[in-house]
Amino acid sequence: MNHPRWLPTLSFLFVAMCAASHSALAAEKTNVLFIAVDDLNDCLGCFGDPQVKSPNIDRLAARGVRFNHAYCQFPLCSPSRVSMLTGLRPDRTRIFELKTDFRTILPDAITLPQAFKQNGYFTARVGKIFHYGVPGDIGTNGLDDARSWNQVVNPRGRDKDEESKVINYTPDRGLGSAMCFYIADGTDEEQTDGKSATGAIRLLEAHQGEPFFLGVGFYRPHTPYVAPRRYFDMYPLDTIKLPDNPADDQDDIPKPALQIQPFNYGLTDEQCRECKRAYFASISFMDAQVGRLLDALDRLKLADRTIVVLWGDHGYLLGEHGQWMKQSLFEESARVPLIIAAPMTKARDQLCQRIVETVDIYPTLADLSAIAPPKDLAGASLRPLLNDPQAAWNRPAFTQVQRAGFPGRSVRVERWRYTEWDHGRKGAELYDHDHDPREFKNLAHDPQYAAVVAEMRGLLAKTFADEKAQVKAEK
Repeated sequence: MNHPRWLPTLSFLFVAMCAASHSALAAEKTNVLFIAVDDLNDCLGCFGDPQVKSPNIDRLAARGVRFNHAYCQFPLCSPSRVSMLTGLRPDRTRIFELKTDFRTILPDAITLPQAFKQNGYFTARVGKIFHYGVPGDIGTNGLDDARSWNQVVNPRGRDKDEESKVINYTPDRGLGSAMCFYIADGTDEEQTDGKSATGAIRLLEAHQGEPFFLGVGFYRPHTPYVAPRRYFDMYPLDTIKLPDNPADDQDDIPKPALQIQPFNYGLTDEQCRECKRAYFASISFMDAQVGRLLDALDRLKLADRTIVVLWGDHGYLLGEHGQWMKQSLFEESARVPLIIAAPMTKARDQLCQRIVETVDIYPTLADLSAIAPPKDLAGASLRPLLNDPQAAWNRPAFTQVQRAGFPGRSVRVERWRYTEWDHGRKGAELYDHDHDPREFKNLAHDPQYAAVVAEMRGLLAKTFADEKAQVKAEK
């Protein structure tokens, strides 16, 4: 059968029109680069730390807004990550520890990356976005969520293979929760985080022509604190100082708040300083990998159409109140670094002092990307603050932990932090951040502040009662 001579030309035009249509659709959608950092607190130059060197995170901050008072919902990796990625508070997800797959509780939840996937984005994960244990699960899927991604990459580097060289000052504790470090040999690219950056850059190169949601999860500064030697050299040990805690600091603090006993794990000051130095070195190493991602965005001309979020899954204590790491409701444990650089918003290189939560991330990215989020999300879009960091905002932040058989729950507003242990039966704390930002003076039992306590207690009671009611309705 003879075909008309114009048919090949028509076919070519049809293919070209489809390709052009696809390119136009891709151009309309803004990409998302979501960077999650394991156990990172606010020890960063752009958040005012005078010692830590973080030039690449600082330059990301210059592109958008850094939130100086962002708070996680649960200062432990898996509960925090599940809460942020589902947009639900921990009492809804019912994830309070590190072993349970949230899908066994919320099988129909639509996660943040899943929402983008359902809206035509290529979604990929490199490293730790959902939870898996560090260092035990490095190189595996851990508790990843397969429904969220089109592609996953599980890097494994020398830090995992050379664990026998780690110096552990608390040998009765596993490396994932120990005071331990390793001054590594070799290059950045041989470490797991270096491989994560390399894998992420390859994905950016391969998918630059289509809308993408790329989650990159860095492992450091999670313990064991591992970084190549040159990063340790940035922090001479004699420059590392420990917090100056008052002698009577712990006298008015409820016992459940002081999880680490003896204080500082019973280590010497020099051992603590070595660990703090290693934590700082790990931050600077991780920062260099963030720099590689930002360089790739610029090289591929993606920066002007990519929302970049950098988020720490919870805060981290470095000897404050004699405590280390996480699972605390002190400010240093609940407060997290959050930076959002969004090309469609107005603010650049600005610091926002409003109280925000990590459950706000999901509705924010959905809003900025014109994606309809699930209706039951706990947070609110931060778009108004990304246009004007001084805009009116009156939302408190809620953080909780679980002790053996009872909860600890905390609410943070601009001036106050109020915490209850076992609904107040095992103690309460009230701190005035206008005059006591390091939370040394507990005012919870001072009659002068009874009205403040009543107001804060009401905020806690209402929010957690609402969560309990929603859980009951879902059963």
